[in-house]
Amino acid sequence: MSIWWSLHLRREAASVPLARRLLIGTMETAGVDPEISYDLSVALSEACANAVEHGGDAARGVSEAYRVTAYLDGEKCRIEVTDSGPGFARPQDPRPARPDAEHGRGLWLIRELADHVHIGPKPGRGGTVVSFDKILKWRKDPSLLTA
Repeated sequence: MSIWWSLHLRREAASVPLARRLLIGTMETAGVDPEISYDLSVALSEACANAVEHGGDAARGVSEAYRVTAYLDGEKCRIEVTDSGPGFARPQDPRPARPDAEHGRGLWLIRELADHVHIGPKPGRGGTVVSFDKILKWRKDPSLLTA
């Protein structure tokens, strides 16, 4: 089975739970194990929150939107979050921020929850692409297959 979808979202906090709910609904319908769905939904939430916070600058004419694309194909799910922000000035440190810090743990958490992570510049006019994938496990009774 192959499922994919793409969203063009405003850089607003309300867009994060929307993307998360769509991913969870898709994986639940396809019959993905709930623990895998949860891990991917948390990683997606972190990537979207980063795009909302860092992914643009209206004063410089940089986009006030970002894109989320999810691919469920065979035994793997790949998620990409693309923004138009300034990107990273230097390679990112995989260590998390201090335990009491309110910010700075998102990329570390994505790396912990996914099997493979790539963070790099968006081709073209700037921005960042955060892509991550995870091998899927399946429930015994997927609702998509029993309908």
